[in-house]
Amino acid sequence: MLEAYTSRLGYVLDVSLPPAETVTVQTFPRPRDRRVDIEELDISMLSFLSLYGCELQVVVAERNSILGRVMTPLNELRYQLRFIDKANQCVSVLDNESLINKLRLAMQHKRENLAAYFWNAIWADEPMAALLTRSNGLYPIATNPKVSELSLQLDALIRLSEQLDTLSDEAVFDGLGEMQQSWIFNPVPGQLLNSASLLITQLNQGSEMMLQRLQSRPLCYQHKSNTQSERLKGLFFSVYIGRVQPYLAKTSQAGEQVFSRLQQLAMSQKTVMPDTFETYQRHAFAVEAEGSVWQQLNKAIQLHTERWQQLLTQCGMEPVAGQLRGRGL
Repeated sequence: MLEAYTSRLGYVLDVSLPPAETVTVQTFPRPRDRRVDIEELDISMLSFLSLYGCELQVVVAERNSILGRVMTPLNELRYQLRFIDKANQCVSVLDNESLINKLRLAMQHKRENLAAYFWNAIWADEPMAALLTRSNGLYPIATNPKVSELSLQLDALIRLSEQLDTLSDEAVFDGLGEMQQSWIFNPVPGQLLNSASLLITQLNQGSEMMLQRLQSRPLCYQHKSNTQSERLKGLFFSVYIGRVQPYLAKTSQAGEQVFSRLQQLAMSQKTVMPDTFETYQRHAFAVEAEGSVWQQLNKAIQLHTERWQQLLTQCGMEPVAGQLRGRGL
């Protein structure tokens, strides 16, 4: 659709199609560039045996098992909250002051690192990589209900990220695994990035052709329409207003809806965000950051709109709210 639009625009304007300058979208960082390294605290075997009678002993034993050593980032987060909860209970029944102090230090350490564990649970695992992969083509023309579903999920995660300091029950993350599973089958964010890149390329290509015509011979003289301007008018209504603009609006709205939330979620953990990820999120998530995908798209839309206004005004047709107001037609 977009390639046909720019091709027809060049034909109507009688200008050559300039080379397309494809916008490069940064690749989602590798797992090692997304993961936050966290120093682990070890409880000595003697201290572990001293926990007999505390439920914390069961929690620590599970962590030290073969399966416990290969926990997913989400299960790692759940373990930390479970440890804090059971250690709190254990402190109230122990009579060993040295062990009580160790447990209090361990709880403090784990609570101070909850933001980092939460970061890894969201950003360092495969579901987020699947959500942001760009291997699933372009955003469809039809309205996609997965945008609203994902927005609600991200809103819930943002609320959780803002409550980490007060969380004490791992049950708050019970639905997170199911949520992440749904991301594997939701290609919307990656598709939106692909479509944003394509739109920027095609709109800028069209704007360049319109500028070529504006800087050469006039399309119309003395604001009077002619056969060529009538063809341009038909293209404006039937293709640009009728097909391109609705897709452009849907892509922009869905992009704002999804990526503003992804950015808010990432920035809520800014204190632990890896530097390599900071670069990516500014490029792919930020709506207003200089050089970001979405800022480039906004600029391309604005420039393309201005070029249409200049061309149509030259022929006595002034676009107003998606319509044309004729002068002397």
